[in-house]
Amino acid sequence: MREIRGEFGRSVRIERVSGDLGRVMDGPTVHELAEACDAGRIMFVRHLTVEIASFEELPPDYELAELVLGELTEYPKALAVQAWTDNAGTGGSSYHRIEQALGERGVTVTRSGQELVVSCFVGRRATLLGLNRLEDSLSDWPGGRMRLARADERVSRSEFKLEEAIATFGLLLPAGGKAVDLGASPGGWTRILRQHGKEVWSVDPGSLDPRLRADRRIHHEATTAGRFFAANRTRFDVVVNDMRMDQVLSARMMVDAAAHLRCGGLAIVTLKGGGKNPLDGARRGLDVLRQEYDVLHARQLHHNRNEITVVARKL
Repeated sequence: MREIRGEFGRSVRIERVSGDLGRVMDGPTVHELAEACDAGRIMFVRHLTVEIASFEELPPDYELAELVLGELTEYPKALAVQAWTDNAGTGGSSYHRIEQALGERGVTVTRSGQELVVSCFVGRRATLLGLNRLEDSLSDWPGGRMRLARADERVSRSEFKLEEAIATFGLLLPAGGKAVDLGASPGGWTRILRQHGKEVWSVDPGSLDPRLRADRRIHHEATTAGRFFAANRTRFDVVVNDMRMDQVLSARMMVDAAAHLRCGGLAIVTLKGGGKNPLDGARRGLDVLRQEYDVLHARQLHHNRNEITVVARKL
């Protein structure tokens, strides 16, 4: 709420619908909100839709289809439907209700990958139905809740954060090249970087997962970031940092790393937050990063918990 009012004025009315969902009553358009989120000026919003109806419970199928299709100027061949609840539920029953309603009208329904997204939020007090363009929705997952498979080859949970950032922001990591992973242990982000063809310097006094040690294009530097950079002569294309430290300290470390990054090189860092003022802490970290970087994206993603992911490019 603070971010939206700070960007668009204190007169913007926002109503809390549930623990993590709010309704913007007036003020900016959804496109204006999406632009501010994409630019990193608003960090704590993960999903956007335009409300078209609110119910105590979903109406009959024919009425559901009329509500959605009546909002469109052209009859769609396909729509994405995203349903979720205000708890850990998946919203599967609501998804299938909408899928059936639209399917009876000849519309193909998928869970993602379409230009238009139907959103259905099932709360304790009300069920909300929304419709939005994918490009203004921020995420192609229900409520921005991306769920990735827990494959056996994963080294750590932290891999989800980097994978989500790459997918959400549409990052194109430079083909090949060299990367440095600060605070790498046990090597989750290192593994993802190797999947993208990078030769990786993994910097951490702690050990790497045994499955990574045999890879000749992974160089484990069992030391601190400061000592590594003091002796380093390699120029990197990508630097990543998922270390557990204060936002400003993490940002300062990335500023130090900029001297070892090629011009235009990519930086990805999680700024740890929490506490009473996570927004203020994140902003302080971003101010430090802007000394050496152009901040491209900054957002609290589903797998972040109490932190934001920042993507920046060296000036």
